[in-house]
Amino acid sequence: MMNQFQLTDDQLAIQEMAQRFTADNITPYAAEWDEKHHFPRDVIQQTGELGFGAIYVSEESGGINLGRLEAALIMEAMAYGCPATSAYISIHNMAAWMIDRFGGAELKARYLPRLVTMEHIASYALTEPGSGSDAAGLKTSAVLDGDQYVLNGTKQFISGSGFNDIYVVMVRTGEHKSKGITCLVIEKDTPGLSFGKPEKKLGWNASPTAQLIFEDCRVPVANRVGAEGEGFGFAMAGLDGGRLNIGACSLGGAQRCLDEAIKYTKERKQSRPAGGRFPEHAIHAGRHGDRARSGARAALPRGVQGHGQRAGQVALFRNGQAAGDRQRIERRQQCAAAVRRLRLPTRISD
Repeated sequence: MMNQFQLTDDQLAIQEMAQRFTADNITPYAAEWDEKHHFPRDVIQQTGELGFGAIYVSEESGGINLGRLEAALIMEAMAYGCPATSAYISIHNMAAWMIDRFGGAELKARYLPRLVTMEHIASYALTEPGSGSDAAGLKTSAVLDGDQYVLNGTKQFISGSGFNDIYVVMVRTGEHKSKGITCLVIEKDTPGLSFGKPEKKLGWNASPTAQLIFEDCRVPVANRVGAEGEGFGFAMAGLDGGRLNIGACSLGGAQRCLDEAIKYTKERKQSRPAGGRFPEHAIHAGRHGDRARSGARAALPRGVQGHGQRAGQVALFRNGQAAGDRQRIERRQQCAAAVRRLRLPTRISD
């Protein structure tokens, strides 16, 4: 997996560790987890012992401070066994990183020790019933009342809702569409916080998903990440890295599908038509799959490099909508180019 990028010895060791853990602890059980809608919290917490609960959290905060490529290697390896579980761990890492990168010293000291070990697991809450792609249109309100914010509203499609211990939540504290958004860290047992019923999903049932509901929920000002109005920039910075991880998860899952399909095609027993060559079909499918994987894996390091160039530039989100518009246009152009590179042939010939 990704070894064509001339990985360093350390990166290969990290990849091998993740692959070994997945083969022993995830792959044999993933189908049963999905069938029974089982959330494998114990297995997810075991990854914390490997440092996978704080992959790019700083060493000062107890993390292992790896780069985005190393994170992608880990996510791809675990997604080979179960994309839902791998993506779940990615979300936890995104939330923990946001606290470490943008939170104050007291906030980090209060929450990161148990997040780093995955004794506590974190969710990221941005999407709402009426604001998905238009994330800056969120309406969940947080009104300041003394040294507390009073929250009212609903978050939608939140991974880990009702199961996780910590929620990194974007709320509206001002009128401006993007600059009126603030980031808060909220604990599961906070009065006024409740959870919707689990969403009905086609697959990914090992990863619980539900609404996050606030009804006069009081959250201390001390739980704010950064300053008021900076939350949208933090949220987008978190997603920049999270999307790389999800790309890696997609590669791991696709690799598993292709491997299983080729294995089945080679092993199946069926009467051949005259001149039929069933094994050769598997070879052709493998070649086309290799081309698709090569394109995808070539795109991922470029994405990692681009993320590194953008790191530390969250201020762009604070200085007006124009900078955000330019970045979104550039991302759409990059995505369109990637789709063109990865497009498969319409038929597989003999």
